[in-house]
Amino acid sequence: MNIYVSNLGFGVQSEDLKKIFTPYGEVSSINIIMDKVTNRSRGFGFVDMPDQQSAENAMRELEGKMLDGRAIKMNEARPREQR
Repeated sequence: MNIYVSNLGFGVQSEDLKKIFTPYGEVSSINIIMDKVTNRSRGFGFVDMPDQQSAENAMRELEGKMLDGRAIKMNEARPREQR
């Protein structure tokens, strides 16, 4: 399951997300979206967990958790729309 994680602080790194998601199951990839001009985080990213149940547990337990001074929000990522 691909999880959309928003309201990330600008200092949050992939390792930070991996640290909080790993206790709930295997994390296959993490992608924090960066601004192309400033090379700063845009405040959201994606965490991919291969096991559906583990991903749902992580979402339930981590919703609203404080990370870098912000309460993170998450839901299942939707497929990218064609432009």
